[in-house]
Amino acid sequence: MSTIPASPSLNNVAGPGGHGQAAFEAALARGELREVEILWNDHQGHPRGKRISADGFLERAHAHGFAFADAVLCWDVAGDVKDGLRFSGWDTGFPDLVAIPDLDTYRRVPWREGVGQVICDVYGTDHELVRTAPRTVLRRVIDRLAALGYEAEVGVEIEFHLLKQDGTPYSEGVHAYSLQKALELDPVLDSIMQGLEGFVDLEGANTEYGPGQVEVNLRHARTLESAGQAARLKYGARELARHSGALATFMAKPFGDQAGNSMHFHVSLWKDGEPAFATADHTENQLQRRVIGGLLQHLPGITLYGAPTVNSYKRFEALSFAPSTRTWGNDNRTVAIRSLVESPAATRVELRTGGADAEPHWAIAATLAAIVAGIEGDPDDPGEPGQGNLYGVGDPLPSNLAAAVEAARADAAIVEILGEDAVHDYTTLAQYEWDLFLSQVTDWDRERYLRSI
Repeated sequence: MSTIPASPSLNNVAGPGGHGQAAFEAALARGELREVEILWNDHQGHPRGKRISADGFLERAHAHGFAFADAVLCWDVAGDVKDGLRFSGWDTGFPDLVAIPDLDTYRRVPWREGVGQVICDVYGTDHELVRTAPRTVLRRVIDRLAALGYEAEVGVEIEFHLLKQDGTPYSEGVHAYSLQKALELDPVLDSIMQGLEGFVDLEGANTEYGPGQVEVNLRHARTLESAGQAARLKYGARELARHSGALATFMAKPFGDQAGNSMHFHVSLWKDGEPAFATADHTENQLQRRVIGGLLQHLPGITLYGAPTVNSYKRFEALSFAPSTRTWGNDNRTVAIRSLVESPAATRVELRTGGADAEPHWAIAATLAAIVAGIEGDPDDPGEPGQGNLYGVGDPLPSNLAAAVEAARADAAIVEILGEDAVHDYTTLAQYEWDLFLSQVTDWDRERYLRSI
């Protein structure tokens, strides 16, 4: 794959919050930074990187970047190296890859005095972007959409649970949107929200449909920026919770009898600076219907990227506010795909299948890949939007990780758009996770069968 230059960012100039390349270079010149964190996500969404001295940082970044053993793209969620991947493996000796900072992504790290952070792209020793890296995969889909004349903006909503150190919820009771329950989550929630200011672009937060559960909304932005913000949100929330003696978990379903944690994407398309979903009659235009058709058609094949763990599939329950079937509707929270026809700039589609445990670049890339397939291909017309309670209506989503891996590998259109090698490596790691799960003997097994079989 040819080298892809850094794309424009919403933060490419110094703004009032001191973001972007100009602000970064100015902060270095004034001696305000002692250290720079370089960050990039692995396939599991774990923040990989290094702490680099601010002294000489730009020279190193521009000259040759920062080296990592390429085993970081062969690791599972526990950090164990897995073999059989196309990018690298034991047979290659795990040579270096190089992280090159995208200086437009600069933000101050609020909880570390004198420290900034930049998000990186990763390159091989051939000076080409690593074709399987999550940010490269997303760039590939952005370019494919741009070739069709469109740019996407994405708004991300992420849920997580705030827990005490013993793993129990920080507050009890199910009260979504409760200001009273939000107060019960203080001072932890307040310290997280204050600590994230300037590090990510927050729109707001509220309590959600589970004890100690919170949803945070990020302002919509261009796609690459949105994925980076989602990655930073998870990184920052975990650390700020730890500072308060709490635990922020993005596990999809931490409690069997409570709601799980989702990651929803609100996607709008733009063409020549104008909203491409704009309509005069308060119904979806033809482009938006093709997008919905593409998402519906390819939903089984993209489920894995938003539900990457064994635990992910325990979210998909009826009457849980998480979808369990392939459906669409308008302002209806029982569906997988929600179509919101509002003002021209605010008209969008929302994909509700993803869990908070997903790696944001992969999950957004897969969403846009289905949209690209809908525009390029000939998807079935989505028909009329569903009405009322749509749980139990429509084809079921993959019911477990193995079924989702199979569906991802079988969707040729999505594989081609995301990249065959990247999909191979991602699904191989997911298959390892499933195989490991099957090999475990759990307390449930013993309680169920030890004395009764």
